[in-house]
Amino acid sequence: MAASEAVTFRDAIGNVEVLYEIPLPDSQPCIEAQPLPLLCRVNLDTNFEDKNAYVTGISKYMEEATRHGEFNEMLKDGFQHAVHMYTWRCCSRAVPMAKSNDQPNRVEINEKVVEVLNPEVAKLLHFMYFANKAISRFCDEIKRLCHPEKRKDFVSEAYLLTLGKFINMFAVLDELKNMKASIKNDFSTFRRAAQFLQVMSDTQTIHEMQNLSMFLATQNKIKETLRAELQKIEGYEEILADVINICMFLFESQMYITPSDKHMLVKVFGFALYLMDGDTANVAKLDQKKRIHIVKLDKIFKTLEVVPLFGDMQIQPFSFVKKSPHYEPSKWPLSHTESERCHVTIFDRVRRIREDHTDYITHLSRIHNELAVYEKEGPRSDAENREITELALRGLQLLCSWTSDVVETVSWKLLHPTDPRTNSDCPETAEEYERATKYNYSSDEKSALIEVISMIKGLQMLLGKKDIEFGTAIRRHVYAELQDFVQLALREPLRKAFKNKKDLLGGIIQSIRDTCMDQAPGYGNQEIHSKSKKKDHGSAGDVRIARRPVAPSSTQLYMVRTMLESLLSDRSGGRKTLRKELEGQYLVQIENFLRMSYFWPALLHFSDTLAECCELSQLWFREFYLEMTMGRRIQFPIDMSLPWILTDYILTSKDPSLTECLLYQLDLYNDAGNYSLTKFRKQFLYDEVEAEVNLCFDQFVFKLSDSVLAYFKQLSSSMFLDKRFRCECSNLGLNITTPVCMRYKTLLKQRHVQLLGRSIDLNRLVTQRINIALLKTLDVAISRFEADDLTAIVELDGLVEANKLCHKLMSEHLPGLTDFKDLWQEANHNVSAPYGRVTLHVFWELNYDFLPNYCYNASTNRFVKYKGQSNQVPQRDKPPQAAFAYFWGSKSLNAAYSNIYSLYGGFVGTPHFRCISRLLGYQGIAVVLEELIKVAKTLINNPIMNYSRNILQLMPKVCKLPRYDYGSPGVLSYYEAHLKDVVAYGDLRTDMFQAFRELGNAVLFCLLLEQALGQEEVTDLLHAAPFQNIIPRPFAKKPEEAESKIKRLEQKYSRLQVAQMIEKLGNVKQAAIAREGDLLTKERLCCGLSLFEMILMRIREALDDPLWTGPNPNNGVMWVDECVEFHRLWSAVQFVFCTPVQPTHIAVEQIYGEGLNWAGCTMVALLGQHKRFEALDFCYHIMRVQRVDGKDEMVHGIQLSKMVERIRRFQMLNNQIFSVLCKHLRSGEPDGQANFEHVRCFAPPVHQALARGK
Repeated sequence: MAASEAVTFRDAIGNVEVLYEIPLPDSQPCIEAQPLPLLCRVNLDTNFEDKNAYVTGISKYMEEATRHGEFNEMLKDGFQHAVHMYTWRCCSRAVPMAKSNDQPNRVEINEKVVEVLNPEVAKLLHFMYFANKAISRFCDEIKRLCHPEKRKDFVSEAYLLTLGKFINMFAVLDELKNMKASIKNDFSTFRRAAQFLQVMSDTQTIHEMQNLSMFLATQNKIKETLRAELQKIEGYEEILADVINICMFLFESQMYITPSDKHMLVKVFGFALYLMDGDTANVAKLDQKKRIHIVKLDKIFKTLEVVPLFGDMQIQPFSFVKKSPHYEPSKWPLSHTESERCHVTIFDRVRRIREDHTDYITHLSRIHNELAVYEKEGPRSDAENREITELALRGLQLLCSWTSDVVETVSWKLLHPTDPRTNSDCPETAEEYERATKYNYSSDEKSALIEVISMIKGLQMLLGKKDIEFGTAIRRHVYAELQDFVQLALREPLRKAFKNKKDLLGGIIQSIRDTCMDQAPGYGNQEIHSKSKKKDHGSAGDVRIARRPVAPSSTQLYMVRTMLESLLSDRSGGRKTLRKELEGQYLVQIENFLRMSYFWPALLHFSDTLAECCELSQLWFREFYLEMTMGRRIQFPIDMSLPWILTDYILTSKDPSLTECLLYQLDLYNDAGNYSLTKFRKQFLYDEVEAEVNLCFDQFVFKLSDSVLAYFKQLSSSMFLDKRFRCECSNLGLNITTPVCMRYKTLLKQRHVQLLGRSIDLNRLVTQRINIALLKTLDVAISRFEADDLTAIVELDGLVEANKLCHKLMSEHLPGLTDFKDLWQEANHNVSAPYGRVTLHVFWELNYDFLPNYCYNASTNRFVKYKGQSNQVPQRDKPPQAAFAYFWGSKSLNAAYSNIYSLYGGFVGTPHFRCISRLLGYQGIAVVLEELIKVAKTLINNPIMNYSRNILQLMPKVCKLPRYDYGSPGVLSYYEAHLKDVVAYGDLRTDMFQAFRELGNAVLFCLLLEQALGQEEVTDLLHAAPFQNIIPRPFAKKPEEAESKIKRLEQKYSRLQVAQMIEKLGNVKQAAIAREGDLLTKERLCCGLSLFEMILMRIREALDDPLWTGPNPNNGVMWVDECVEFHRLWSAVQFVFCTPVQPTHIAVEQIYGEGLNWAGCTMVALLGQHKRFEALDFCYHIMRVQRVDGKDEMVHGIQLSKMVERIRRFQMLNNQIFSVLCKHLRSGEPDGQANFEHVRCFAPPVHQALARGK
């Protein structure tokens, strides 16, 4: 858009509104409860303030509405006083007290005490006044209803229910006052301070304080005062019996929507019976008169033994009955004995709840699909609205039932804490609240509670999403039912009432129609008062009622229901009841309407009712138990908090079916926080909830991350475990568990978890913890390798590969995980350093353990450690201690892999070299080889050179090869005599052999490492071949066919050529990167370079001392009999270890291995003395002579045949060593010269005389 173009305000608003039409799909699965959005909810409940608008209503019912509104206001005030009492925290413990009257600042202390406690005492005073006022107002209303002229008057169902709520309020307030001892303590503290300061000097204040003191100090003051005032009223028990009956009818008919309504009905039963039983046995009399039914009440009390009172306070409703003066246990056979088990067996109940949940979700899904798929133009039909309304009502009733089960279970547990005698897990030192929560639930009960809470919160989320659709359908249905009833159902009864001159009945029905009928003024009355019977009947079907989404107001609904109830009531104030004036079919219609419309107020406030049905904040509140600690506890730890107990159980039980229920348990904190702010309006309670959430959520993320890591580590380790090994273990009865699917996938997709108003990216938090855990896992693996010898490199490689697979599996759900290569470099301390911890430990083990202690055996191609070695074992770090998840995942897998890798612990061979080549890489291998070259040079220039110089001094100057005529025994005697000083050299078999062994082991290590590296490189090249245009040559009889087949294959697989495709389709930078990657893949050491050759060349540089080659020979060619070159020294050394030892002694090869031979042969080959050694070696000469004469004698204690056999074996070993060395040494020569022998031409021999003559 050009800068000059202007956008009007209307266009800008239109552009913004278009944004709402853009779909924002969220792939996050819904496994959390409904969040509390910031919405504006319209409350149309006027509390009967609009009663005067309905002038057509009956006047006495309008008067009753006025009293109804007053009572509702008092109920709200009573709730606020209950909140204040329940949330009272003791202040006197925190207030400094004057220790003596002589304390100088005691006046200031008391002034502060009065200043702090005066507002709270004022609230207590208001509470006392409210209690007296409420009792007086309630008794006045009972007295009015018990007046002789009013006893037969009709009292509405809603009014009786309000009286029942008043009775419940008195019971709650009195129990709260009795429970809070801290209120009395704080008031006593205030009173002492006020008396000291003499601030209560006037008579009225003193009188108020005395009354308040007595009010707080007297137990059951409210109940007893109410009971005493009621007993002064004649016939009060009849009104209370009516209250009990209406509550019983509602309870038995399940005409309640919220758990609080259900529990209120039961509490009213108990307290009302307590109030009825006065000086005489009124309860028994009323039961005899059939005014109340003790049998039914007994069953109800048995089914609900414990109900919530307020917050975490509970009460046994039947306890009120037991306190009655005329209580007879025989009349209450069921309730008199208290059950030892909870009346709600939640573990058994969850099965039925699960079935109901499945059925309801199925129905709800069908409705949802119909709403989503069939987009109808215009409103839905009456049948569809009725179905949706019934579905919403059933959902609320199910939620109410499930929530009641949870709340009643928790209440029973709180009232019946466990003890160490019945629960072995409960310690003797456990606190009361700890015994009521932490140790009071079995595993089955925890699982059942978790599942029920999850179903409650899950269904709340689904219904909350349908709030708008359901609300519209409910309003349309209510409007249709109400208008159909008043305009159609009441039409004929009204006509007959006027026809038969039943003025009272007709007046009431007419008032009902005028109150809520939505029609043109006078239209309905004209039809009713018409005298033409034919016209009447003809016009009945012509009445058309509009359909609007408009619900009646609360006052309208109250007036209609009350007037309809008056038609059905047996009390009408006259001699004849109006019920008898109505025909049976109309009575049934009215009864059905009353039953149906009872739920309309709750349905019309669907969102509020839904939230109240699923409200489980009681599971967190603990003010009652905090009060019981008497100041020892400011707040309980999280392991005693029921929401965290359930959350922690899911994390620790490893039950896959509960994994997706985790976030639902955390929503209990949302309930507690919301109730603290909106109902209690106490900021300090919300702060405590928030503080616990901060702590619990950290623990939640920590434990969840550990569980995720352990699960995926077990999964990767199980995938790596050899299947045959697992089968063999199973055959032996050893079970290696395979992890079951834990359903972490859904949980790890949560990116905006709603908790106390915060939107939390759980995926990101778990990713951070997993990154740290993976880093620690790799660090533990390396530390474990550092605490062991070189043979542990195989287990380290396995751990790294298992962690790599684990990282790959978790990356599918946690895409933000750091790259495994970066984690490995960080754990290996190889980010900036040229070498890492693994490289350092490999070289450290090579230098201090492998080279000096291991013996090589060519037949097995392994290095083994001689058990009788006396060399000191190097000091290593202690093995790290960590959880199973940081190794192989579980105890059984750790044991399995320990047994597997123990097979690699007694030697160093091909598996170890492959692991070294994989873990160290080119850079680490270069560092190790460079250091080994330095070690080899140090060995040659220091110990080997020193010992060689000493031995050369002990050897004879000339040692010829004796003629065959001497025979093999003579030749052996000859060499034994000439080399006796060398044989007797003390350091030869110890330090010198040890130095040669270390040099030989270093050379062998380099050779075997190169072989392992070459195998790894060839594997990589073969894997990369299809992507680099390297295609196997196909079989063809003719060359032309082969070329054509190759071209077809190249064309077929051309799309696999990564570098070529990127050059065609990518940019310049991408093409350059592709070429570099292709080059790095192709250029490998095995393609033309030799590490071992380079090492040999570097070692040859150390053999520049004349000691090894001697002076120039006198004949200008070579030394033959003189012992001045290294190969002669090595021949003497070989003579020593070829000499057979006694059976009780240990052979040299058992102690030093073949590294001794490799060191000597390597030096001989590097010095170019290979051929001379083979031609002039002492031992070889003995063997050649013995092969000719075949003698076998004992020469100076040496068995000739045994020695020859040892020489033969060592000769074969030397030939093998020389062939390997020559192969690598020749590979370094220029092309064309590797297959040529170095030949020197000499002149023919000339006689000495001729030479002199010349």
